[in-house]
Amino acid sequence: MKLSQKALKAINNPATRRRLMDVLGCTEFTIARYIQKNSDNLTKATAMQVIRELTGLPDSEILEESITNTI
Repeated sequence: MKLSQKALKAINNPATRRRLMDVLGCTEFTIARYIQKNSDNLTKATAMQVIRELTGLPDSEILEESITNTI
């Protein structure tokens, strides 16, 4: 699972990045990298709770399935 583009845009601000830093125990640089690369670390339960609280988005608008090719 990955975050939707809508969710990534909604969390890419200093206040939300600080909250994510606190719950994930990492630096702001790391959070910025997670957002840039759409890391699955952003879908951890603690991060998801922060994203839900701060964006007000339902899970259906926060998450999207990642599609991988198996060729």
